[in-house]
Amino acid sequence: MATAAWGRLLRGARGAASRRACSTGARARAASAAAQELQSSGRGRFVLEHAAPFSAFLVDSFGRQHNYLRISLTEKCNLRCQYCMPEEGVQLTPKSELLTTQEIITLARLFVKEGVEKIRLTGGEPLIRPDVVDIVGQLCKLEGLKTIAVTTNGINLTRLLPRLKEAGLNAINISLDTLVPAKFEFIVRRKGFHKVMEGIHKATELGYRPVKVNCVVMRGFNEDEVLDFVDFTKDLPVDVRFIEYMPFDGNKWNFKKMVSYKEMLDTIKQRWPELEKLPCETSSTAKSYKVPHFQGQISFITSMSEHFCGSCNRLRITADGNLKVCLFGNSEVSLRDHLRSGASEEELIHIIGAAVGRKKKQHAGMFNISQMKNRPMVLIGG
Repeated sequence: MATAAWGRLLRGARGAASRRACSTGARARAASAAAQELQSSGRGRFVLEHAAPFSAFLVDSFGRQHNYLRISLTEKCNLRCQYCMPEEGVQLTPKSELLTTQEIITLARLFVKEGVEKIRLTGGEPLIRPDVVDIVGQLCKLEGLKTIAVTTNGINLTRLLPRLKEAGLNAINISLDTLVPAKFEFIVRRKGFHKVMEGIHKATELGYRPVKVNCVVMRGFNEDEVLDFVDFTKDLPVDVRFIEYMPFDGNKWNFKKMVSYKEMLDTIKQRWPELEKLPCETSSTAKSYKVPHFQGQISFITSMSEHFCGSCNRLRITADGNLKVCLFGNSEVSLRDHLRSGASEEELIHIIGAAVGRKKKQHAGMFNISQMKNRPMVLIGG
């Protein structure tokens, strides 16, 4: 057996034993047996001692290891958020050109074999895809995958969450940009505030910790609610993530609308001077804080004012099957076309590796990004 194959078997054995939501006792025992078999064989011992810790195909020229994959399930959305989608909507890709469920699972399996440990399902709005529960269930069977997450606007969450949890969903991000129902309708151009709030509470009831609440802060829209969102964490185990307003096609980005994290932090510290900084993982996009004795916490996603490109570990697959190695980059590679032309697994891996290898050191900066041609956020995958 080739060294790469042994490495994959070893990763699978380790991954199954460590999975939190999907593994069963039988699977864990099988994984343990497989690991012991590898260790007892000469070839297995060699792999343990000499195998590369991470697939070279998912490591870029700056040494960043990409173990986190975001997959967009659909371009459709049941809201029209002002920072995400043009008011007139977007031209949707014909269904025949979108990834099928089997193609999604095929690509996910390939990435997991190479070292991806976390997959986040995005959109559009992923929970309007009819087979989203089945997709989560199939992803859950991939050995080595530790986390299956979803980013949702929360409209359909209460209805679907029990089945999603049973299928193996580990983590949830819910978008909510205001705590005022009337303002909600203005920002997202649709009704549904109470459904989103119900979804947040349902997620906490079902034991998700923390439930991440994504709040895009825009001057003149909701910057006056920052303190209210912090207070929202007092009695709920949520992580309110304040996201700096980012430029995408059609969202009429303007620097004057952007509220930097330092401005928000200063405002919060005036109210809660005891605010504590929390430790974070190297690859984390968030700067996290907590008011002592509050159940939840707050975080800042500082993509514009203090980028975190140096520790980026994320890759994206759009709903139409394009690989984006950078959210703000406009270069894409169609994995769908290669799949449908009969490319082998090895060929796909080399295509992915070449794209990852071309990833730039950092994005072009907020002002340059605002002038670059890129997809609207809804067509990228949030």
